[in-house]
Amino acid sequence: MRTHTTRTTTRLALTLTLTTALFAAGCGGEKAEDGIGTKPRDRDTSSPSDSRAQQVADAWDGSKAAEAYRSGYYPMGDAAPSPSKGFHSDDDKTAYMLENYVLRGELPTTAPEEGQAKWEGGESLTLPLLDARQTYAALDRVDSPKDPHLTVTSAKLGEMTIATSRGPATVPAWLFTLEGYDEPLRRVAFEPSNLPKPPIGSAAEGRTTRDGLEQLGQLVEVSEDGRSVTVVAYHGSCDDGPAVDALETDGSVVLSASIVGGDTGAICTSDLRGEKVTVKLDRPLGDRVLLDAFMGRPLPNE
Repeated sequence: MRTHTTRTTTRLALTLTLTTALFAAGCGGEKAEDGIGTKPRDRDTSSPSDSRAQQVADAWDGSKAAEAYRSGYYPMGDAAPSPSKGFHSDDDKTAYMLENYVLRGELPTTAPEEGQAKWEGGESLTLPLLDARQTYAALDRVDSPKDPHLTVTSAKLGEMTIATSRGPATVPAWLFTLEGYDEPLRRVAFEPSNLPKPPIGSAAEGRTTRDGLEQLGQLVEVSEDGRSVTVVAYHGSCDDGPAVDALETDGSVVLSASIVGGDTGAICTSDLRGEKVTVKLDRPLGDRVLLDAFMGRPLPNE
């Protein structure tokens, strides 16, 4: 088994403070504003975190769980990407980030029970299809007309392409008409497949191990060429931010998150900040399983 550990991360420096209100609204750090910064990182390659990453890689590589994962539908892109021409105003962009929509129209009441995810190599997978109202509920996490919002007036069933663990897939999507926009907002009409039982358990209870390994948030995106992945990592207000390292093998990429500066393994205040971190890989991700070293399982996309 060939392994390689990536040590340099590109940090998206504008953080999102995850307040209680945003948690209640279901809004994570995945749609935070982006700023670019670079923070090189030096660590002892024999650290406990590296040992944990290797244990996770060894458990997953060649396992039945990895085989099952490669046969399912696991999105690695945005289920509801923003319009290609952007938003008309800062308020509209904020509404999209907060996932705040208002329905002023009728949604279709009928839909097929199943749909197909289709990959470029000819493979396909039949999955239960979410109807228009179920998909709208997944899109609208806030439903607060008094705050910045986007207005949905109608919807129809169509298709979209999304990055998955098996490469780009064409999948059914509901196309929601937004008031004031010519381009509909697409939202995938599938739920991800159920994850297989991980062959290794979590590193610890809570969010942090004694040696400072942190639980990651969600996967934000995989670059088009597969040479980098962007994830949400957490930190507090009295440190230098998060860092994420990657252990690469032929079958997996294991990401280990930690906090730079401050007290090892501790967040100094009660505010938990989610920050986008982009990790450069040695080679394209391909169909390798992307794993969180802390949890010992694939990163969630939502």
